[in-house]
Amino acid sequence: MKFFSINGSKNIVDFRTAVLRGIADDGGLYMPTQIPRLSPGFIEALPSLTLQEIALGVISRFIDDIPKNDLQNIIEQAINFGAPLKVLSERLSILELFHGPTLAFKDFGARFLANALAYFNKDEDKELIILVATSGDTGSAVANSFYKIGGIKVGLLYPSGMVSKTQEKQLTTMGKNIHAFEIEGTFDDCQCLVKKAFLDSDIKKKFNLSSANSINIARLLPQSFYYFYSYGQLKKILNQEKPIFTVPSGNFGNLTAGLIASQMGLPVNRFIAAVNANAIFPHYLRTGEYKPKAAIKTISNAMDVGNPSNYARVVALYSNHLNRIRRNIFSDSATDNETLQTIQEIYASFSYIIDPHGAVGCCVLKKYIKSTKSSVHSIVLETAHPAKFAESVESALKIKVEIPSRLADCLGKQKRAIKISNQFEDFKLALLEAI
Repeated sequence: MKFFSINGSKNIVDFRTAVLRGIADDGGLYMPTQIPRLSPGFIEALPSLTLQEIALGVISRFIDDIPKNDLQNIIEQAINFGAPLKVLSERLSILELFHGPTLAFKDFGARFLANALAYFNKDEDKELIILVATSGDTGSAVANSFYKIGGIKVGLLYPSGMVSKTQEKQLTTMGKNIHAFEIEGTFDDCQCLVKKAFLDSDIKKKFNLSSANSINIARLLPQSFYYFYSYGQLKKILNQEKPIFTVPSGNFGNLTAGLIASQMGLPVNRFIAAVNANAIFPHYLRTGEYKPKAAIKTISNAMDVGNPSNYARVVALYSNHLNRIRRNIFSDSATDNETLQTIQEIYASFSYIIDPHGAVGCCVLKKYIKSTKSSVHSIVLETAHPAKFAESVESALKIKVEIPSRLADCLGKQKRAIKISNQFEDFKLALLEAI
């Protein structure tokens, strides 16, 4: 399998090159030259397969420059936790993606990427620098995944005042080979700085650079694993097929992974891209106009993205055919008040505590059902543990949210971050001095 830049570059590269570069030389994101189709037998067997078996069966279709035994070892080291499907009713399930070490779905892609990069970098003389823009959960997942890996350092860029206190502690307290940069701006500013760094000759001369955002294809593809796994669980538990997947969406990597799973042969009725006040994508579906805006701060802060990078991949998957996108994806937004109300409704109806991002998903799903009268079973992706957003959840429910020990451990540690402006020259100077 080869990979190409969606900016139209004719330079076709292998998986190793795509992963190590993160972004193509022309600034475009990498995509596989084709989406492989899985056999009907593989789809039928999903209820009986483990998450790790599914992961190997899916990812091996994209990678031919890592021997299968080594690829299996990478999967076993990276994905050593579960993704249980909680069936709340005949029409609603919650896919819990927060059982990894940092309590967020980003652990799936970040841990796979870390192990893949360590595999590719083991014989290199030059240090590898991973640059990551984060609106919350990506940073902590990447930091945990790369912590103390030899020959690799990580630079985390996060928007000042726009992540939860718990997330900030996870981002800034690890030390060692993990360096945090607190940017005076938005997530989009952080993302822009990372992209500019990849094109800067001085930085490229000093470091081998790669990215661990969902712009990196090795972060993106592993997120498809749990779509297949949840389908298998749903079929096993309720004998239901072809569900709706409701995806809380910010940078649209999670949605893109689901779309890839669908094009590989996973039976899906429709996707719902649920967004918060940063409603760029719903506007695009309504009008055909893609108009990025400055990100708006919300209580579902991991989705506070005003110019989602993976929008370009979504469009590429459908060959820029708007009507095809509309047929496959519904998108709408939820306000903070609607999000808090949904947290209350889910708890009152099912005694289930959901985080703000999952609540956005449930809220938009409710709007979809009202507008379409759909009775299809929906799987809502619960992307983070509610304890990571305890302030909002406790405010809504008037109860105390139990904090898992691995999260509580970081809360008493000292924050270490370099605070700088959102100007590239300031970041460049800080990066060259710090790492």
